[in-house]
Amino acid sequence: MSGVRVTPWQDDSFPSPPAQLLAAMQGRRPNGELIGIDRVLLRSFPLATGWNELLGRVRADFSLELEYRELIMLRVAVLNRADFEWNVHHPAYLQAGGTEDKCLALKKPDAADGIFDAKERALIALTDQSTRQVEVDPELIEELKESFGETKTVEAVATVAAYNMVSRFLVALAI
Repeated sequence: MSGVRVTPWQDDSFPSPPAQLLAAMQGRRPNGELIGIDRVLLRSFPLATGWNELLGRVRADFSLELEYRELIMLRVAVLNRADFEWNVHHPAYLQAGGTEDKCLALKKPDAADGIFDAKERALIALTDQSTRQVEVDPELIEELKESFGETKTVEAVATVAAYNMVSRFLVALAI
């Protein structure tokens, strides 16, 4: 984590985070090991608390299939040049059912080529429009609702929004 623009929290830092917060953050990580973004978030306990709750829900509780959520996360990482985000979500996408060929395609400026099915292309279009221009074409929202239903459409939009927040935080602080 050399080059990070703020000093990451360390286990011996003062003040210590609330035990419940630290346990919740460690509970979301493999082997309970905090990663770089966690240690920077712990510079603000209120931020770390809300962030952990929101992103925990996006990662674990949404009904939108994990493979689709991870696809969105990877595309956001590419668009916002958030290498840390890519490195965290690349193995998760593969584990959720994505392929290495799709990962390579996501890195292209126009990722929606023939390797993706119609649902994936719609999610990529959503991610691209929301990330690049904020506004999303109403026709695309209708297409998503037809393919996924309203709940999963809302969750797809929220995943794009949440991971744009993540990538902007990561890039701004050089995590």
